[in-house]
Amino acid sequence: MSIQPDSWISYMSKKYQMINPFVENQVRVVGDGNKKVVSFGLSSYGYDLRVADEFKVFTNVFNSVVDPKKFDENSFVTIKNNVCIVPPNSFALARSVEYFKIPRDVLTICLGKSTYARCGIIVNVTPFEPEWEGHVTLEISNTTPLPAKIYSNEGIAQVIFFKSKKSCDVSYAQRGGKYMKQKGITLPSI
Repeated sequence: MSIQPDSWISYMSKKYQMINPFVENQVRVVGDGNKKVVSFGLSSYGYDLRVADEFKVFTNVFNSVVDPKKFDENSFVTIKNNVCIVPPNSFALARSVEYFKIPRDVLTICLGKSTYARCGIIVNVTPFEPEWEGHVTLEISNTTPLPAKIYSNEGIAQVIFFKSKKSCDVSYAQRGGKYMKQKGITLPSI
């Protein structure tokens, strides 16, 4: 596999809507040029996705147990806002602004942006498998003893694309992956 440069990502996004909405260049300033943002859009060998304004912040108000086999929605509070404050040593789920359609001969790895990582905020996302599509559910951990601010509609993670010389034998779509075509924040499922 090889890492794909920005021209291939741009071509695939325009022709096949691999990333929608697609931002052709890396954006660092918006509006009248005075508002700095955590960068997003096309980068040299990847794409910096944005976090939407929907968050599910974990809380222990109801003494719930986080169980991936029987997930209790009382484990979090839902927030829709242009910022989200993740409590100290806590966790939130969010989703990408962008909707992805991964080609059959591509695998991606998504890593948190260094701007947030340097603040103790870790973003975890599993790989986007061949022929997976949907909004990306983002796992955001605040590893610090202080509250952490996340900015909606700004960059939070970078997607790196690996293109194979041949298509996979069985794609995510073919095996009926449970997170196929997810919209919004998708909770754990068995």
